[in-house]
Amino acid sequence: MNAIRMRLGTRRSTLATTQSGWVAQCLRELGHEVEIVEITTFGDTSTEPLSSIGGTGVFVTAIRKALLSGEIDVAVHSLKDLPVAPEPGLRIAAIPVREDPRDALVARDGLTLDKLPSGSVVGTGSPRRAAQLTALGLDVSVMDIRGNVDTRISLVHKGSCDAVLLARAGLARLGRLDEVTESLDPQQMLPAPGQGALAVECREDRADVIKALSALDDPDTRSAVSAERALLAALEAGCTAPVGALAKVRHGELGAELHLLAFAGSEDGSIALRRSATGPLEEPERLGRDLAAVLLADGAGGIAGLRAARPSGDDSPTDPDARGPDASLAAPTSKPDASRPDQAATERAK
Repeated sequence: MNAIRMRLGTRRSTLATTQSGWVAQCLRELGHEVEIVEITTFGDTSTEPLSSIGGTGVFVTAIRKALLSGEIDVAVHSLKDLPVAPEPGLRIAAIPVREDPRDALVARDGLTLDKLPSGSVVGTGSPRRAAQLTALGLDVSVMDIRGNVDTRISLVHKGSCDAVLLARAGLARLGRLDEVTESLDPQQMLPAPGQGALAVECREDRADVIKALSALDDPDTRSAVSAERALLAALEAGCTAPVGALAKVRHGELGAELHLLAFAGSEDGSIALRRSATGPLEEPERLGRDLAAVLLADGAGGIAGLRAARPSGDDSPTDPDARGPDASLAAPTSKPDASRPDQAATERAK
């Protein structure tokens, strides 16, 4: 592989620069020369709740503009922050191996979620986490918070919150896993689609950069997050929507397949849907769309921030071209996982 020089753009936060530094080091080990360029985004400067400033894209717009203008050659994003719609002129050239995607609890006195006393205050800026906390039936109240990892954890030390919820991957990358009091089981708290994964993006017309970045791509991670993001896209939901999803590759006697678990719920707890399905590893987008259709059929259209359910019998994707010209001839490829109790509703919806 021919070595090239790349300017790598990143947000200025400690977590973002740590993530980007890891990608830069991987590229340097392959023989490339990498310069890190720090960029301030609107999401970094605003103190308003993410849901009120647009959520999706607030951390990436400035970086993408720099990429399209040629100020930088490569951008590193937390994949969960990226809008699901493709950006014209850009390509996600690599999705490296994913960090542990689970959510993590940092609580006072080493407490776990089920040991928090009645009336405890849990801090999070995520409607997804708030909705799942409510669905668990815990007698806790949720405080809306913003800020970096230090700011959020300091709320526990100061006594403003009894606990805060964070992405475990970020704490792992910062070397702060010793502060985690519990890594939450996805059966309790599903992560955001794409959580724990990085997206390494470049311009479509830079064949040399695309080739260099391809060495960092992990096919299993790409397949898993593609299913999660396809579900999010079919629900027409943004990165701050109360939707969780996690896909995993399973290797069985019949080969590899993809298992996708999803949650959609309202913050008041009136709607709390958990559904799952399994499909071919080679068709992650279809699996995500199929499971989104199940969620919509079971009432997800009534959740604020998600699109209304389609009329009965209309199973076309959000994008009419998403399944290709032969989509109408293809048989459904995802199947319910009979080993899981939440499959009963999935089976009925199909």
